[in-house]
Amino acid sequence: MEALKLGSKPLHAFLELSSLPLSYLLLPFPCALPSVSSHTSMALAGAANGTFRLRLITASADTSDTHTRRRHWKAGEFPFSTTSPSSGTQRRKPRTTERPPPTPPSKGKVEPEERGRQRHWKAGEFPAAAESQSQSGRRGRARTPIKNVKKRLDARADSKAWACTVTEALSDRIDAKNWQEALQVFEMLKEQPFYYPKEGTYMKLLLLLGRSGQPSLARQLFTEMQQQGCQATPELYTALIGAYCRSGLLDEAFQLLDDMKASPLCQPDVYTYSILIKAFVDAPRFDLVDAMFKEMAERSVVPNTVTQNIVLSGYCRAGRLDDMEKLLSTMLDSATSKPDVWTMNIILSLFGNSGQVGLMEKWYEKFRGYGIEPETRTLNILIGAYGKKRMYDKMSAVMEYMRRLAFPWTTATYNNVIEAFAEAGDAKNMEDIFNQMRSEGMKPDTKTFCCLINGFSNAGLFHKVAGMVKLAERLDVPANTSFHNAILAACAKADDLMEMERVFRHMKHMQCAPDATTYSILVEAYRKEGMTDKMYALQQENPSLVSTELVMV
Repeated sequence: MEALKLGSKPLHAFLELSSLPLSYLLLPFPCALPSVSSHTSMALAGAANGTFRLRLITASADTSDTHTRRRHWKAGEFPFSTTSPSSGTQRRKPRTTERPPPTPPSKGKVEPEERGRQRHWKAGEFPAAAESQSQSGRRGRARTPIKNVKKRLDARADSKAWACTVTEALSDRIDAKNWQEALQVFEMLKEQPFYYPKEGTYMKLLLLLGRSGQPSLARQLFTEMQQQGCQATPELYTALIGAYCRSGLLDEAFQLLDDMKASPLCQPDVYTYSILIKAFVDAPRFDLVDAMFKEMAERSVVPNTVTQNIVLSGYCRAGRLDDMEKLLSTMLDSATSKPDVWTMNIILSLFGNSGQVGLMEKWYEKFRGYGIEPETRTLNILIGAYGKKRMYDKMSAVMEYMRRLAFPWTTATYNNVIEAFAEAGDAKNMEDIFNQMRSEGMKPDTKTFCCLINGFSNAGLFHKVAGMVKLAERLDVPANTSFHNAILAACAKADDLMEMERVFRHMKHMQCAPDATTYSILVEAYRKEGMTDKMYALQQENPSLVSTELVMV
């Protein structure tokens, strides 16, 4: 114990057990040493056997807390030597880098600097993959890397001719019904020496100009086509005749028909006569319709179902029920113009819109007996007819029938139900149907908001009318003449003439042409307030739509 003291201050003794067997650590002592610490007694016990080496390390008393603190060193961070004094061998350092990729057998010896550089190869890109596959013969020919295929396709797409891009732009303008930009792109294409317009391009442009109400430009394009050496066909002539018929220029359409008769390769067919008959039905000029049928019989042109349906629709609108039944009997006996679902819809719409529900149901059963099955539009006609007569039980039965037979509820279906509640002034059920329509993902159209505005106006909820107008603007619903007429009628019913006049000015500012219904609403509102001067001002503004009799009443 005296040997464990140095100087006047006592020192702590620490023993390092380098090779002490476990049996000596478990050896019991017969007695305890009161004046010796546990470390010292263990060292003395082991010294008798000479099984371990005593090493004395001194430390000051105020740093004793460092013995209880331990630090877990990470691999490669221990600051002292890693060699064992007993063995004298150096420990193996842990590997801190990844193993380099295996050397390709066909490349020969790899330089040391190349072995140090590593590259993470993607799937299918390892340079030895193709050789190993060919040697093993398991997968056959190596696949081309996907990224190289994509680069090749992108390069091929970038190398396309400029003409393809412009022709696609022309097709997009035609699909968007933008005839001004379509003509500009077409003129740009014609200036290119490598572009030669074909018949299909002229056909699309003629149809677009006819639907846009530009018959003069359509005629100019047709003449230019003939000057370019493109041969006129019956289809091109028919498209030009349709452009004139849509604008009500029947004399010019007749002149083109005579030109077709004079051309041996452009004789009129059933489609040409169908377009002319539709124009005469819309006029209405049924005398010319009979003349067309007579000419078709002389030229051995047999009318089809579409032609007969056009005439049948005209008879229904004109109220010529006897001619309608006669024509329908002719269709039933014919082999080329049998009635179809469109014929069924025309007849049902006639009686449904006039409120003759009994006749509508009778004809519905007749067509079912002919073997004609209804479609979604047919059932929508029934729903609209029952809704106008406030036969809600039958309307609900038809809707359940549609669900049971997997007929989809379309926007027209919801519009018919909303219109039925709107005319009755039932704002609650109308709004519930509208919310259900939106919850099912159906997009409302202009007619939907017209019915909603009329319904809230009939119920006296004029504050909700303004909300519907704002919602229509937020949903980008087209504001046509019918939409503005519904707002004007709501303002007139609320006796808000200032707002009515503001809507009318906005209507003209948006280049939305007023119709006879528009002026009728304005005149009735001014007559109710006794504003005869404004009534005469409307008559002077548009004498064709505001008659003198309407003002004088």
